[in-house]
Amino acid sequence: MKFSENWLRQHVPTTATRDELAATLTAIGLEVEEVTALGESLDGVVVGHIVSAEKHPEADRLQVCQVDTGNGTVQIVCGAPNARPGLKAPLAMVGANLPGGIAIKAAKLRGVESSGMLCSAKELGVDPDASGLLELPVDAPVGAPLAQYLGLPDASIEIKLTPNRADCFSVRGIAYDVAAALASEVHDFDATPVVAQSDATMVVELQAGARVPRFVGRVIDNVDATVATPAWMAERLRRSGVRPISFLVDVTQYVMLELGQPMHAFDKATLEGAVVVRPARAGEELKLLDGRTVALDEEFLVVADSRGGNGARAVALGGIMGGFDTRVTDATRSVFLEAAHWVPSAIIGRSRKLGMHTDAGHRFERGVDPELPRIAVEYATKLILDIAGGVTGPIIEAVLPEHLQPSQPITLRRARLARVLGLQVADAEVERILRALGLSVENLADGWRVIPPSRRFDLAIEEDLIEEIARIHGYDSIPTTLPSGAARLVAPSETRVEDASARRQMASRDYLEAVNYAFVEADLLARWGKADGAVPLANPLSAELGVMRTALLPGLVAALARNTVRQQPRVRLFELGNVFSANGSDAPRETPRIAAAICGEATAEQWATTARPAGFHDLRGDLDSLAALAGANLEYRPSQPSWAHPGRSADVYRDGVQLGWIGQLHPRLQRSLDIDVDVVAFELDLEPLFRRAVAKAGALSKYPSVRRDLAFVVAESVTTWGALSAAVRRAAGTALRDLVLFDKYQGKGVEPGFKSLAMGLILQDESRTLTDRDVDATVASVTDALQREHGAVIRG
Repeated sequence: MKFSENWLRQHVPTTATRDELAATLTAIGLEVEEVTALGESLDGVVVGHIVSAEKHPEADRLQVCQVDTGNGTVQIVCGAPNARPGLKAPLAMVGANLPGGIAIKAAKLRGVESSGMLCSAKELGVDPDASGLLELPVDAPVGAPLAQYLGLPDASIEIKLTPNRADCFSVRGIAYDVAAALASEVHDFDATPVVAQSDATMVVELQAGARVPRFVGRVIDNVDATVATPAWMAERLRRSGVRPISFLVDVTQYVMLELGQPMHAFDKATLEGAVVVRPARAGEELKLLDGRTVALDEEFLVVADSRGGNGARAVALGGIMGGFDTRVTDATRSVFLEAAHWVPSAIIGRSRKLGMHTDAGHRFERGVDPELPRIAVEYATKLILDIAGGVTGPIIEAVLPEHLQPSQPITLRRARLARVLGLQVADAEVERILRALGLSVENLADGWRVIPPSRRFDLAIEEDLIEEIARIHGYDSIPTTLPSGAARLVAPSETRVEDASARRQMASRDYLEAVNYAFVEADLLARWGKADGAVPLANPLSAELGVMRTALLPGLVAALARNTVRQQPRVRLFELGNVFSANGSDAPRETPRIAAAICGEATAEQWATTARPAGFHDLRGDLDSLAALAGANLEYRPSQPSWAHPGRSADVYRDGVQLGWIGQLHPRLQRSLDIDVDVVAFELDLEPLFRRAVAKAGALSKYPSVRRDLAFVVAESVTTWGALSAAVRRAAGTALRDLVLFDKYQGKGVEPGFKSLAMGLILQDESRTLTDRDVDATVASVTDALQREHGAVIRG
């Protein structure tokens, strides 16, 4: 928000200097980003009137001008392209000192005397425009001091507002905060209704329900649209960062900046029948004031007239921008002023969807006082009648009162205020601050009953009022109190592996943790085949971050790819985070997951081992070590999802429940992601993986263990060790302490289509030493189970 310092001081009188004012604004939360001094040191600069302008005899680009100073005529040599007879422009007299250290002296230019200088806005320090002389209105008084005429010196102050302070998107809104901070009062605002001079009116229909609960308008006939914008108004607009266009347009901008209510002026002659506020129709098009034609849908709101049927033609994009075909021009003689209350939820994201930004949309997205439309129309009417004349009709107001909720009272307790702030604020000071902010205050036995004004919809609970007291009383007045040091210790859960433990385990396995956005590009999920159930964002930061991620791997593998193209041949990344999926009309379902992705060599470059690429079993070993933290035995079942390499991927199970997937990415997917190395990855649900039983201590067996090594020949079609090991464990029973697969052989002595698997069975009992008979019985049971379930036979 940018505004004129003098304009602010007109609303709130204060003796504070400019620096003190800027420091106060920042201290109360309205952070000042820039203060630009305007029109300093303009003594000796007056309004000049060019009486004649003739070509310089010795220079094609110079003119010799005779300029009326109001106290005689002086000769000025000027090179500005817009210097012409009849023009009124700033004239720096001899002896004047302009901003930037320019001293004006009598001089000769190419042999012609010049007694002063006609000035551009940049030379005066009031605007960066240096394209020509600063043109003043035709009614500017010749000879009047320029500073007095333009309300200088002044400053353009730009502040940074937080989204909750929408009330400060106006000079008057800022004035309340300044008044409270500097112990002043805001001047009363003259909102006297303008008496109707005719019965000119229009029918207004509200068809958007709670999204537009109030619409105010007024017809003004016989307006002189060609009248120039007064200098005082034009200068305030410029100092607020708004370029003056034409008077009728400038009035609506001026009222918006002063009061905070966006408005629009229609050329009434271009409107037909009733004015209808309604949702846009799918595929409906509208040409806007900036010349763009936009395609709308039902999410947008429009103001329509009845050309072609009731509410048939859209003439303005609600809360954002007016339409091109109904704009005011110099030919306009009848104006329909409009000011409406568009609720934030009806406007948020609509401008961005069209790739545009407007001052009106910016304000309505954050919230505008629902009581302002009528005041704004009355004020704009008065300005138009005073400057451009006209005959005004009665106020037209359409309202849906059931959708306009009055401000609710808030109880502020004296004890609560002292407890939260840590200091006692005098009752008189509390009441002064609240009343200066425009709040209604009623004394209670233990505090105050406060009713916020309609513009302060950010005040809803007691803590909001406490924040206002702290903000205005001064954060530096709140004492610094060190914490007592008392802390409540919370024991970690024994039934779940902590995330920190998982992170340490992955780091010990040579992984780096990645943190990716929870938003991804919809096309990226589609390439992975994971777009089903994706939750689109209503207001995305960019097109590349348009949906919530349904899986961790797309983002994690993208991070891996960025590393590989930056000359990192060996990358090992993991991530813990939530994924999201649509859940009907309810909030999206969030699922915590862990994922990892690796590429390059299995081990870091060294001399002791032969380099080999990392593969499925390397990553499986890392996953098994992670599962061991929870005492989990994972089962791997072959699978072939669309993103996985055929024959090199598996679904991961624990106790019969699928946790996720592990395997190598499909070459087709890797090509689409511009990855030219093999990538192996896994992704699993976190909660079932890290769930564990409470540990129980047990005595170690004092009896020796026995190991028996067995080699079985099984068909090549038996692809999973998991199925074989499960059969062994079932057959061996409680005597089996461990099972180790230590060899796989195919070749001489083994029939084609078969393979030999050698395993070690470690047996032990807690109550006695196992005998040969015990061990032989267990081996026979295992042999029988493997032969029966998998056709395995002891290798001869």
